[in-house]
Amino acid sequence: MADARIYEDLKRDHDKQRKMLAELGDFATAKGERKKLFEKFRLELQSHAAAEEESLYATMLGEPELRDDARHSVSEHKEVDDLLGELMDLEFDSDEWKEKFFHMRRRYEHHIDEEEEEMFPAAAEELDDVTEEKLADVYEDRKPKELKEAKNNPPGSDERE
Repeated sequence: MADARIYEDLKRDHDKQRKMLAELGDFATAKGERKKLFEKFRLELQSHAAAEEESLYATMLGEPELRDDARHSVSEHKEVDDLLGELMDLEFDSDEWKEKFFHMRRRYEHHIDEEEEEMFPAAAEELDDVTEEKLADVYEDRKPKELKEAKNNPPGSDERE
């Protein structure tokens, strides 16, 4: 089932990110506050995506039945990361920022919905309980380390090793 700890960890992050996206979409928020919230969001998202790729996706890539889903999700991570980088280069109160933000938000919410509704259940069918527990351990270990990495590597860059 898709109720193993790894999927619970990822879903908990998704719920946090959805809330942050809703707050960012409230344009009554002052520019300075929106900029601070955006920075928190981008760090959360970058650390989540990297840890997810190093745990769940890395394992899925080794499973023929799951490989295409993992590749698709990695490409969506890259797309959203590029959009975050573009957003950082714009004025946070401009119409262009708002338009690009809504595009990024739609893309990312589509991505996490797809993961939760399709990818996690497919992975749960293919992966055994021991593997899922190991993946949760890897994810929980990597996410704080990836947060440190994200602080030094802006989105949309290829500076990560």
